[in-house]
Amino acid sequence: MASDPLYINDRITIAGWELTEQFVLAGGPGGQNVNKVSTAVQLFYNIQTSPALNERVKINAMKLAGRRMSKEGVLMIEASRFRSQERNREDARERLKELILEAAKPPPPPRRKTKPTKGSVERRLKAKSGRSDVKKMRGRPSGD
Repeated sequence: MASDPLYINDRITIAGWELTEQFVLAGGPGGQNVNKVSTAVQLFYNIQTSPALNERVKINAMKLAGRRMSKEGVLMIEASRFRSQERNREDARERLKELILEAAKPPPPPRRKTKPTKGSVERRLKAKSGRSDVKKMRGRPSGD
């Protein structure tokens, strides 16, 4: 269990009891250390039952999580980038923080419908008629 809380921003703080960490063997660089020490971190966070997030942020976070989310709504972040357990732990917590910050962003403003300008409509129609004239000239000459 992770004991210290994770501060996301001034409105969102995830309590330590909500985060669960599991240490596993990691592959990659590290020599014999890789075979002996569990340095990779699996950070588990139940988004669906978390009291720290509102509904909009929960829904956005579940969309952003993708395959890292289980059917029960538990997010798993695996960090094995570094050789030390502590740095992997910080990396996993930082990645969770980034995901929640991305989910907490306000929605973009709605798109305003615009009409083409009068000049652009006239230029488009002039170009179409010009192409039409060029194609008419490609035909066989009429026998007058």
